[in-house]
Amino acid sequence: MHKDLQEILISAAELDAGVKKLGERISRDYAGRCVTLVGVLKGCVLFMSDLAKSISLDTRLDFMMLSSYSGAHSTGVVRILLDLKESIEDYDVLIVEDIVDSGLTMEYMLQNLKTRRPRSLEVCTLLDKPSRRKAQVPIKYSAFTIPDKFVVGYGLDYNGIYRNLPYIGVLKESAIEGKTSCR
Repeated sequence: MHKDLQEILISAAELDAGVKKLGERISRDYAGRCVTLVGVLKGCVLFMSDLAKSISLDTRLDFMMLSSYSGAHSTGVVRILLDLKESIEDYDVLIVEDIVDSGLTMEYMLQNLKTRRPRSLEVCTLLDKPSRRKAQVPIKYSAFTIPDKFVVGYGLDYNGIYRNLPYIGVLKESAIEGKTSCR
C-alpha cells in the first residue's frame, strides 16, 4: 500500500471482477448493436481500457475532458477542455466516468450530449458516491458504491498523482494538505 494512503478501499482483484461484470452486462444490454464509449478524461483511462476489453461488441471510443475540480474540492463550475472528435448522432452512447460524486459534471455532460441527438445515452461509472450528490443523474451502470471518502488510484488522482495505483485507496488527510504535485 502506498505510504500516503490510510486504507485500500477496493483491491485490484475486486476492480477486475467489477469491471468484467459491467462489461458482460453492457454486452447483453446492447447485443447486436455498436456502442460508443465516451470517456471522461483523465480519470477514465484505466477503467475505460479494461471495460472496453470486457465488452464483446463492436465499440467506438471517443473522449471528452471536463473540469470542475481544484485540488480536492469541486468548484461547481464545469468547463469543457476537450470535446468529442466524432459525431454521436444516431449512435448508442455510453458515458464512461471514473466517479460520480456531486453529479454536477455528469448533469452538465448529459445535457450537452443530448443536444447532439444520440440514439441512446446512458452513464457507466466505476464509483458512485451518492452521499455527495447535488444533482440527481441517472446512472445505469455502476461497479461500486463508496462512502464519502477522498479516493485515489486506478485513474483517480489528487493534483495529478496516484492515478497509476492498481487499486482504489483512501488518501490520508496529511497527504491532501501537504502534497501539491509530483516533483
